[in-house]
Amino acid sequence: MAYGDLTAEIYLAGLSGVRPSLPTDLTKLAEAARRVMSADAFGYVSGAAGTGATDAANRAAFDGWRIVPRVLRDVRSRDLTTEVAGHRMPAPVLLAPIGGQGLAHPRGEAGSARAAEALGLPFVLSTVSTVGLEEVAEANGAGTRWFQLYCVNDRAVTASLADRAEAAGYTALVVTVDTPVIGYRPADLDAGFLPPLHGHGAANIVDDPAFRAGLEPGADQRAVLTRWAAVFSNPGLTWDDIAWLRGRTRLPVLIKGVLHPDDARRAKDLGVDGVVVSNHGGRQVDGAIGALDALPAVRAEVGEDFTVLFDSGVRTGADVVKALALGADAVLYGRPYVYGLALGGSDGVEHVMRCLLAEFDLALAACGGTSLRDLTPRCLVRAAL
Repeated sequence: MAYGDLTAEIYLAGLSGVRPSLPTDLTKLAEAARRVMSADAFGYVSGAAGTGATDAANRAAFDGWRIVPRVLRDVRSRDLTTEVAGHRMPAPVLLAPIGGQGLAHPRGEAGSARAAEALGLPFVLSTVSTVGLEEVAEANGAGTRWFQLYCVNDRAVTASLADRAEAAGYTALVVTVDTPVIGYRPADLDAGFLPPLHGHGAANIVDDPAFRAGLEPGADQRAVLTRWAAVFSNPGLTWDDIAWLRGRTRLPVLIKGVLHPDDARRAKDLGVDGVVVSNHGGRQVDGAIGALDALPAVRAEVGEDFTVLFDSGVRTGADVVKALALGADAVLYGRPYVYGLALGGSDGVEHVMRCLLAEFDLALAACGGTSLRDLTPRCLVRAAL
């Protein structure tokens, strides 16, 4: 079945009076989730840096492009499959790494990973997950899973995390490099709420044997969290750390948080397997460039043969069309699926992802496309001012 057949499934169920339990307009999920999440939890998931200008720029960048539909083309058979960093995928979408998902639902990342497996989509687990990486791997079963790695300022801990991920069946490392320090996030600051200090995000590090080896015997919880905070922050992170990691792991390594084409070129020259164009969903720097605005220049700099993924601001299937047309090989989809998790657990995540894929599939057809190769800049025009 084509992903777009979800709409027929919903309409047919409607004949029996059955309606979707969650919104199919993916832009309405946030407000629905706000009603069921605690204020602190919702503030963390939805929050942005400073005034929210970068978050707004992400959406403005998408709104700055318009899709140009094509007609009278045979689009009965559509192929959304792709290959990214050696991984075959049924569609160009991965579930993005988002920390502290236990704030949304008791099963946290384990629930999201189970949904990803059911759909055949890759799941990218955050270092700062509520649920430990081994438990998430078990929930993900035979699914494709990648591990988002923070290179903390203790290389022994970083190495141990990477090794544990490989041992648990994670098949790529996504190294986030735009967070040498945590951004200025008023929603969290006003609440005095940093999730890892409240049991939602520290587990992978504090339970790591290399981390535990650095603790004094009998260290209490405050001492453990104090060391976590000291280890996690790494303002001294440089390209040398990436070269070191690239040299010690057999897994594909992608660099997440690239916006400048020169940084993308350096990553490619260093031998990593791809970059993720991202501004951390607007959570790190207020007033930064919209991620989609950065995408074409990055693609032009690294050429067509290098993996370029994208996140930040993606909300709808039409957004996926725009990102791929402007040069992305695939997108990482973030906050909306966590809202689905809050609203319906694993089933809620599945609902959100199926809706995204259905809208993307139907938008591809409306563009006259039958495969991802048909999504090029010619599918878009700049919006009139």
